Amino acid sequence: MEKVTLTINDKKVTVDKGTTILNAAKQVGVRIPTLCHHEDLCIAGNCRVCVVEQKGTRALVASCAVPAAEGMQIYTNTKKVREARKTIIELLLSEHAGECTSCYRSGNCELQALAQEYLADGDKFIDVADRSPIDISSPAIVKDDSKCIRCLRCVRTCAELQGVSALWSVNKGNHTKVSTFMNKPMHYVVCTNCGQCINRCPTGALTERNYIEDVWAAIDDPQVHVVVQTAPAVRVGLGEALGMEPGAIVTGKMVAALKALGFNSVLDTDFTADLTIIEEGTELLLRLKEALVEKKNVALPMMTSCSPGWIKFIEHQYPELLDNLSTCKSPQQMFGALAKTYYAKKKGIDPARMISVSIMPCTAKKFEAARPEMNSSGFRDVDYVLTTRELAHMIRQAGIDFRSLPEEKYDSIMGESTGAAVIFGTTGGVMEAALRTAYEIVTGREVPFKNLNIEPVRGMEGIKSAKIKIENVKDEWKFLEGAELSVAVAHGLANADKLMKEIKSGKANFHFIEIMACPGGCIGGGGQPIPTSPEIRKKRADAIYVADSSLPLRKSHDNPEIKLIYEEFLHEPLGHHSHELLHTHYTPRRSRA
Repeated sequence: MEKVTLTINDKKVTVDKGTTILNAAKQVGVRIPTLCHHEDLCIAGNCRVCVVEQKGTRALVASCAVPAAEGMQIYTNTKKVREARKTIIELLLSEHAGECTSCYRSGNCELQALAQEYLADGDKFIDVADRSPIDISSPAIVKDDSKCIRCLRCVRTCAELQGVSALWSVNKGNHTKVSTFMNKPMHYVVCTNCGQCINRCPTGALTERNYIEDVWAAIDDPQVHVVVQTAPAVRVGLGEALGMEPGAIVTGKMVAALKALGFNSVLDTDFTADLTIIEEGTELLLRLKEALVEKKNVALPMMTSCSPGWIKFIEHQYPELLDNLSTCKSPQQMFGALAKTYYAKKKGIDPARMISVSIMPCTAKKFEAARPEMNSSGFRDVDYVLTTRELAHMIRQAGIDFRSLPEEKYDSIMGESTGAAVIFGTTGGVMEAALRTAYEIVTGREVPFKNLNIEPVRGMEGIKSAKIKIENVKDEWKFLEGAELSVAVAHGLANADKLMKEIKSGKANFHFIEIMACPGGCIGGGGQPIPTSPEIRKKRADAIYVADSSLPLRKSHDNPEIKLIYEEFLHEPLGHHSHELLHTHYTPRRSRA
């Protein structure tokens, strides 16, 4: 790689040719402020907060967009630079509704932080903020144009990372606005509710629809039994939202905090993640048998169905492939259905007086819980979904010193889980968990990978694939003898789109596919702590694998509570009770609105 040498604030630095001034500055410990720039996205250079002075040029240059060149002399803190940045921030403030004290993002807003850093005057210019009505049509996402600074991170996120383009930049100049197809409300366009736009919005223009007060009201009602479930990725994200380092594993403290908040039962979504593996693995083996032995026309490859953002994406963009989806509900929805049937009966609780709450790393889970088909318990299966960020708000509201909390364990019945369930929280985890169980069901032996770690499906590559040879199988699975199971994993909807195009064209041939809507899987979900970056997501994923390897049980079929629920209630995978409570159907949707 060709190198170039430049100086930044009189410090010499050598970088690869093509490196931006912004990234070159990082190598000598110089921080340059940004707003439109984000590590996950293409270069935009439209906010100009990152301007620096280049010796020999009259105009300031945008450091995020200009590549370093041989012999450049760059200065990042001259009077001219500081005054320009301050003026730019003040102009942005004039377009931004300034209710900082009551804003949901207060204290975690990049514009607010820069305004404080540069002592910007919010009243220097005429207030020209867009006062359009706040869009609260969606059960998952709130869009407030009055707080938008037109950095277009959300537009680039939706187009580049997710391939959806539910958000567009319309008009020009000072009339530029982030809008939707025909300016329709968010709930009536192709939005998948993934929340990736929220994670990259520097202000409060896009936030999750929060249900904190509804949950407090349920907790405060003595006539109601409030049960809460926690998703795998929350245990490696919550600490971060409360001031700890990314990747901190806080499972025990999280459980203690939930009990201190007043939830009546604190249980684990990981339990139904293990249950999902049993149901989904059985479904895959049944489809393979029908295809290979009975020669039926079966929808293969089978695709996972636990990511609601992915489900809505395929409903809009590839409705002809809906039969390829597993019929399994997501672990969240399985849990909700069982909480108001199996758990309620075991505990002697009237399900009509039960409120089911889930803590999720995902904003799309809010939409999923509100789907009309999610009421197989006879009630709405999940009443409220809170993000990792919302739970952190509640913990702060309650005055709980999170760091000093003792480690506590989940309550019994639907609180036991395995390492296979924990790895649901990162891309490739569902596939790895399924293979650990399916291979052992068919052969009676553990998967032939060191310490059960199926490395080919791990990592942050956008699309991964692997093949596993199946040999020396049990008698009832003789039709799989010598077969090579071909699997694929994709994360981020733009990658999912690429994979679906290959499936439709016949270029790709797989038996089983895992797809997660968010980059990195659930650890990068739209409800996880802000900010996000590749480095942060990797730390969370590494923590997920540490949590898996530290557990005594690491295969879903070894979970004693899973064995018990089949013995007492479900009786068999894909049986009558399972179909009634744990499986569902999907809805073709129009591709644009």
